[in-house]
Amino acid sequence: MRQELLSLPKGLAEEVSKNLVMVARLIDEDPEQAYAYSRIALRLASRVAAVREAAGFAAYATQKYSEALAEFRAAKRMTGSVELWPVMADCERGLGRPERALAMAGEPEVQKLDKAGQVEMRLVAAGARRDQGQLEAAIVTLQSPELASNAVQPWTARLRYAYADALLAAGREDEAREWFGKALEADKDGATDASDRLAELDGVEFVDAAIDPADDEDRDGTQNLVDLEDEDEDEDDEDAAEIAAAERATDVTEYYDEDDEEYEPLEQSAADAEVRGDKA
Repeated sequence: MRQELLSLPKGLAEEVSKNLVMVARLIDEDPEQAYAYSRIALRLASRVAAVREAAGFAAYATQKYSEALAEFRAAKRMTGSVELWPVMADCERGLGRPERALAMAGEPEVQKLDKAGQVEMRLVAAGARRDQGQLEAAIVTLQSPELASNAVQPWTARLRYAYADALLAAGREDEAREWFGKALEADKDGATDASDRLAELDGVEFVDAAIDPADDEDRDGTQNLVDLEDEDEDEDDEDAAEIAAAERATDVTEYYDEDDEEYEPLEQSAADAEVRGDKA
């Protein structure tokens, strides 16, 4: 990404970089804010592949699947890489087109993926089978050397979890419990909720700790909830002001590739032409 940003003027590169950092920082905890920052970066540097990719993931995180797919296609076209193929297929699922996701699972691009990408594609294909109500086919799709291996890889927990979930959906509860346990063993970073699923299968219920009745203000939780809401509103106002300031700071109009079917090119103003150094 750093190399791509070097193609931009220094000041513009710094501004784009700041927005991409905010996208990465917020995409898990506040995807809507991450999406807002990604749109700023996109307006500043739509011809940078890393920006298109970041915009795609931000849109994907907010379930804007059509937009995400368009951005991923643009990034793929710019780089020639097939790395985004699995998430592009998952966007097709999000758009209610599992048959397209399955078609993509059979394309030559899959063979060009690394092992992690191929496992991700298998997860997407299994999800597409489930979308079509083909539970047994989904289970078979997930049965692979990677699933059978005792070695723990970055994808192991998610693969085992998906297999357990498919087994449970097919009514094979004992097998599902076994595989949720195996997923938990491999899940060192808490990427899944395998422990909760196991507890649910075993009939364990979790109850929130009661608020101290000795505190009159907190007796029914009202005061605490109000305070938290006020804090959230203050933070939202600060974030909105920061984003608005960043938007006002840029005077570069959004331009998209001519061959990008998802967008229509915008008319370039004289001011923008001057900024870009274009000849009249």
